[in-house]
Amino acid sequence: MFTVIETVVSVEDFLRLRQISGLSPRSREAAEKGLPNSLYGIHIQTRSTTIAMGRVVGDGALNFEIVDVAVDPVYQGQGLGRIVMEHIMSYLDREALPSAYITLMADVPKLYKKFGFELSSPNTEGMYLIK
Repeated sequence: MFTVIETVVSVEDFLRLRQISGLSPRSREAAEKGLPNSLYGIHIQTRSTTIAMGRVVGDGALNFEIVDVAVDPVYQGQGLGRIVMEHIMSYLDREALPSAYITLMADVPKLYKKFGFELSSPNTEGMYLIK
């Protein structure tokens, strides 16, 4: 049985899920500072263990970015990524104003296309810088 919790995941669970799901590592210091600044967060637990998460960051009006969508590999393929995205999209439906720009880095484009996201290339290309 899964429990959906609409809050940002704990720092410990955030760091653990990023590591085991293959996302790039983040420092504890950055997680402690950044997570409380999230616009929206969701995580899924089973027997008090966090097994999936996702967040929305941005300015709350013009720009929103979907980040940190991750599922414990043991639980992948059970629709948990879809559940995380359904809750994120519900939040965005309530909060994003018309013409808001919603972005994400698509590690699994197939999942996000189900929610209407499209690849930006060739019209634009995503870029990033890691400090």
